Amino acid sequence: MSEPKRGTISRSPVSAHSGGHVQSHAHDRLLDVQETARLLGVKPATLYQWAYKRRIPVVKLFGPHGALRFRLSDVEQLIQDSLRPASGSGPRTDGSPGPRG
Repeated sequence: MSEPKRGTISRSPVSAHSGGHVQSHAHDRLLDVQETARLLGVKPATLYQWAYKRRIPVVKLFGPHGALRFRLSDVEQLIQDSLRPASGSGPRTDGSPGPRG
């Protein structure tokens, strides 16, 4: 197996051990604004507003006026935290059948 060239970033899903937690490199890969907006189903302008209002964690490359990037794990967590169960999907307490009966 050959070593990666110096100065390149390995994109393999090898796990790294840090701080007592095992994390996947692919899970914490950085997404640009376009890719993140596509994943969330919003316009890039909305994403910039959320970042400005600190509604979503961001990585600012090269200082305060640098490019915005978003960790895939943060985007996935935002989606997970935003899930709402469908109304009426749970079991009824009175024993009657649900809406689909």
